[in-house]
Amino acid sequence: MDLNTLRQFVVVARLEHLSRAADELRVAQPSLSRTISRLESELGAPLFERAGRLRLNETGRLFRDYVERSLGELDAGRRAVAEAVSEGVGGVRLASETFLTLTGPLAAFKRAHPSIEVGLHWTPAEDMARRLRAQDVDLCVASQPIPVEGLESVRLFEDPVGVGTPRDHRLAGRASVSVDELAGEPFITARKGHWIRRLLDRLFAARGLTPRIVCESDEPSAIAQLISAGLGVGLVPGFARHSAAQTAGVWIPVDDPGCRRTVTLYWGADSHLSTAARLMRATITGWDWAAPAP
Repeated sequence: MDLNTLRQFVVVARLEHLSRAADELRVAQPSLSRTISRLESELGAPLFERAGRLRLNETGRLFRDYVERSLGELDAGRRAVAEAVSEGVGGVRLASETFLTLTGPLAAFKRAHPSIEVGLHWTPAEDMARRLRAQDVDLCVASQPIPVEGLESVRLFEDPVGVGTPRDHRLAGRASVSVDELAGEPFITARKGHWIRRLLDRLFAARGLTPRIVCESDEPSAIAQLISAGLGVGLVPGFARHSAAQTAGVWIPVDDPGCRRTVTLYWGADSHLSTAARLMRATITGWDWAAPAP
């Protein structure tokens, strides 16, 4: 059992797909399959279910958590040594569900620290705690709470969430709209797990309703563009209503105090943060979040 095998296992466990994992790792799929089989033989237990789609089983999830923590500690140690030897500031790895929110502070950070390498990782909220514990990323910006022990956090801002509609929509021009008035509307939204989808489902479920979803997308910018094209309506954060992708549509507040998001910065309480990560944390927490979005 070597480090390369463990790193390959983590990728297969994350993707639960041998072909995609082989592409990401840039290895042949048969070779990767043999590696996983040898690992299972060495452990004396299967790590995946292979009936139909490849899925991590309970033993595999248990082993993955230990491997990720171990690899995370090793990588953190390497970064700490490299930083100490070079007397440099290291790099920073930042995860978020949407980077539109972070455009301003990221641009300011690069202007102030042009030599620092910044790695950006799109990550759904449910995976953020795991990636922080594994020290796979340094910082996470989430649009929904991460109720997990062992994390430190700073609340950045609260953002009202409204409904985006085409300009010729029947609700366009309204000062506000209720959730009941949106029943039956064709919704363009994100896939399950994304904070926008969770908010939409929660708002409708509280009234015994089910949203009529006509399109699911992983791209927030695509959602705004499809709304503007007249294909439906969708929840849009207030922070994004000024973006270029939304200018062809209309943003209307929703009459529900729960129709909002709390954007929070998280990091591991016991994680080693490089100087670069600490500088990024200071930039994000010190940003004027009350200013209009770019």
